[in-house]
Amino acid sequence: MTASIVSPAFSKDFYSKTPKEADVVIRNGEKDQVSSEILGEIKCSADHCKHPTIPGWFSEHCPIWPGQAHFLKVEKILFQGSSKYQNMMVFQSSAYGKVFVLDGALQLTEKDECAYQEMITHLPLCSIPNPNKVLLIGGGDGGILREISRHSSVEQIDICEIDMMLVDVYKKFFPDIAVGYEDPRVTLHVRDGILFLESNPGGNYDAIIVDAFDPIRPDHELFETSFFELVTKSLRPGGVLCIQAESIWFHSLDIEQLVQKCRQIFKGSVEYAWTIVPAYPSGVIGFLLCSTDGPPVNFKNPINPTDPNESYGVAKGPLKFYNSEVHSAAFCLPSFAKKGDESKVGSTMNGVGTTTTTTKDIIK
Repeated sequence: MTASIVSPAFSKDFYSKTPKEADVVIRNGEKDQVSSEILGEIKCSADHCKHPTIPGWFSEHCPIWPGQAHFLKVEKILFQGSSKYQNMMVFQSSAYGKVFVLDGALQLTEKDECAYQEMITHLPLCSIPNPNKVLLIGGGDGGILREISRHSSVEQIDICEIDMMLVDVYKKFFPDIAVGYEDPRVTLHVRDGILFLESNPGGNYDAIIVDAFDPIRPDHELFETSFFELVTKSLRPGGVLCIQAESIWFHSLDIEQLVQKCRQIFKGSVEYAWTIVPAYPSGVIGFLLCSTDGPPVNFKNPINPTDPNESYGVAKGPLKFYNSEVHSAAFCLPSFAKKGDESKVGSTMNGVGTTTTTTKDIIK
């Protein structure tokens, strides 16, 4: 058996693919939509991509991480298809369980999805008292919804996902992850995220989690749009944003520059955290956490801890990765990212959580 080799390029900006039709809202308990897209072979969408191939193995290679490729042994391809937005593939791997691939980029695996889903959710939600209303942009797999559901104080969970076919595929092949949609507090808005934020009256979300882009970097095109301004307007005073950020191992990341850019937009705390996800390139992914002006937020010390041995909401079991110790440790940068004394990274605007780490000499 030979695994299909697909493009490693990340999808284009999630919001550039905006449909013009009216908003579709799907509430829990109603009949699920069934996608009717015709299955087809996934084609490489990036002409510059050259894939090394090994029969029976999936390969991921991208200019973002030059000089290396990531291989997973394929036992069986379970699904291949294309929506009007993106290509999708699900396969059974030998070492990581089922794997989901979007436009050639590995999105998650059953083995280590907990490390990403739990951290991107609980880092922000455990840093503020009693979050009540949460917005998720992207995250169509449902795993972040599953984690939000663990917070008993939350009364409303909105998710903005533009591709209904993606939701359907996750529900069919990853039911333990897509279980998040079963929470009665969840409302799925099938529409573009920026349009949703533009229509929002403002100041009504305690937390916004963004999982719809390739990792944010200092030169990301989102900084040239109104996206972050819309986020700040949608958050209450002291509300928080968490968005995935680049790996500390990649030269394209300058944490200091990233933090400084966000401080110009958010008037509260700005911090960088990271976690280990073995299936991701470099095995590491980062998160950028920001808060609006208002009650001080110290992201490094959770004030709303969750019990890793208890289960609340629709999750089928207790936390696998996150705990309060891991939470605080996520903000500690390794030594190679702490060289230099001229400037500080991660210090907050509210006088809490100040650190002396820098990225002046990050990754020589």
